[in-house]
Amino acid sequence: MLILVRITAFIYVAPFFSLKNVPQKVKVGFSLFFSLILFQTVPGQIQYDGVIGFAALVFNEMMVGLVIGFFTNVSYYILSFAGSMMDMEIGFSMVNEFDPVSNIQTTITSNYYSYIVMLMMLVTNLHHYIIIAMVDAFKVIPVGGASINPNLYILMLKFIKDYFIIGFRIVLPVFAGMLIVNSILAILAKIAPQLNMFVIGLQLKVFVGLLILFLLVGFTQTVSGFIFDEMLTMMKSAIEALS
Repeated sequence: MLILVRITAFIYVAPFFSLKNVPQKVKVGFSLFFSLILFQTVPGQIQYDGVIGFAALVFNEMMVGLVIGFFTNVSYYILSFAGSMMDMEIGFSMVNEFDPVSNIQTTITSNYYSYIVMLMMLVTNLHHYIIIAMVDAFKVIPVGGASINPNLYILMLKFIKDYFIIGFRIVLPVFAGMLIVNSILAILAKIAPQLNMFVIGLQLKVFVGLLILFLLVGFTQTVSGFIFDEMLTMMKSAIEALS
């Protein structure tokens, strides 16, 4: 029961597994099947006092699964944040699409990166490593043995800092390109004030932005690999902080 609670909580917030396209029956069935396998390997007898003690253990295991899944998912949102910033600079921020990963309305570039990350995750079998790390979590954090370490809050602040730093590094080429475009438009506005800079600037920004995104496609694998390393690092750090 407690194993099932932790696994289910993790599945519903972890990257790839929490996709809205994945049917609820598949999530529940996978959680049950995974829990039955772990039940044969996870040692130890849990001691508790009455219904309240058992409810506290259930809540504790649910929070462990949610925290590990959340920290694993934070790295995915780095690319989503970078995509939103790119669209804000290019002029696509007014166009929103539904993101099946985060279950919210996002910009088109952010949605594009979401699909790229999911595709790269399947190609590199990263979801296998996430499952293995979750299994190892039962060795580091036994059932009923989790504790709130003060380092968890420090870890959260560090991840938030890395979230913005890495996101701005990814979007830096677009920032640089838009800075050059805005400088050119400012010079043209002084040289030829009769030109409609709003119309010209909008088209030029879209063209340059799409050109930069096209050039950045070659670095997608490198960026995805870096994000995946961060994902596993965050997951392992969260497990250590809860042990």
